[in-house]
Amino acid sequence: MTAYNVVRFRTKPGLEDEFEDWFCKLRRDFEGLRKMALIKTGDRSYCSIGEWESYEHIVAARPKMVSNLDKFRHSLEALGESIDVTDAVSGEAIYESTPAR
Repeated sequence: MTAYNVVRFRTKPGLEDEFEDWFCKLRRDFEGLRKMALIKTGDRSYCSIGEWESYEHIVAARPKMVSNLDKFRHSLEALGESIDVTDAVSGEAIYESTPAR
């Protein structure tokens, strides 16, 4: 069953370009990853979305994803009191739709 992971980020002031460069150039040859997108959601705010073949693939890729994060972690700031530099969620799709053409 298709699964997705979503991660929120906020960069430190002035480090937006560095974050974007790091995020875009890192390898993502994770088994089961179908596609990944980085979305700019506001001033210094971003969200990444990954589409996966299964939730198990997300779990298996977490160590590599954390290793990637460690390469640009210095460019991020904490998102809140109880939230570190990322706010990540993942799970299996309950509903998906493709527009009729």
